[in-house]
Amino acid sequence: MNILYAGTPNSSAEILKYLAQNDSIKVKGVITQPDKAGKRGKKLNDSPVSLMANSYDLDLFKPHKLNNKDFKEKIEILEVDFLIVVAYGKILPKWLLELPSVSSINIHFSLLPKYRGASPIQSALLNGDKETGITFIEMSEKLDSGNIISTEKTKIFMDDNKVKLETRLTGMSIKKINNVLIESAKQNKSSIKQDDSNASYCQKILKVDSITNFNDTSINIFNKFRAFIEWPGLAFYHNDTLIKIHGLEVLDQINTNKPGTIYKFDSTGLYINTIDSVIVITHLQLPNRNIISSSDAFNSYKDFFR
Repeated sequence: MNILYAGTPNSSAEILKYLAQNDSIKVKGVITQPDKAGKRGKKLNDSPVSLMANSYDLDLFKPHKLNNKDFKEKIEILEVDFLIVVAYGKILPKWLLELPSVSSINIHFSLLPKYRGASPIQSALLNGDKETGITFIEMSEKLDSGNIISTEKTKIFMDDNKVKLETRLTGMSIKKINNVLIESAKQNKSSIKQDDSNASYCQKILKVDSITNFNDTSINIFNKFRAFIEWPGLAFYHNDTLIKIHGLEVLDQINTNKPGTIYKFDSTGLYINTIDSVIVITHLQLPNRNIISSSDAFNSYKDFFR
């Protein structure tokens, strides 16, 4: 089977790796997002998919515009059976979706039609969902709305976060993709239309989302910590200083104090009141400092948090 692949982040790179190592599959080309400037704005950074494609010496395309004439001409000469898309980051034009001889397939990290859009894993965690999964769909011009080829579910555990859950969903996708391609090539399996009346959408996560609102429930704050652990993180201001949270627990204790006030600070943690109870910050980071435990923070910054 000849495929064209499109994707950008780490999870997508891992699926590309599997396909590149599969003797029954030939990756004819890889499309990913253009290189982006690093934190200091100087050096351009390749996407994880770009790095993976280069490691397997695959033909790589990084178009700024998908309807660019030069890019279109190079892609249209490829003879591919499938276009596989995993978190590419842009809506693909009709001509590209119609390029493969068999099908264009998207792997989405939710149980569609729930959580169409850019942040399905974070949304499941933010909402405290008990399960999620992966969905293979036939791609259409509308966002994540194509017919469903296959799904698989997994439980969401309280110790799951965005990184752990994404790793599990990626592994599930890798185990399933070969069979999906084989069955699709044989045209043995019919797809199922999504019920648009049950569709929900998730938004792109922004840097501003990282700031903690203590006028929220402790479980909601904990869910934000789980969802944002990779990016943008969770933080709060104290004495006009931004404190990043790297470890957080919920204390099952009714709160009668003003949300955002420090209830207690000792070697076991920084205890902060929320709208309904107390959260305990066990690891934190001050600006331009290393991540430290609450015990080290208590020894070094006792007066700062008074």
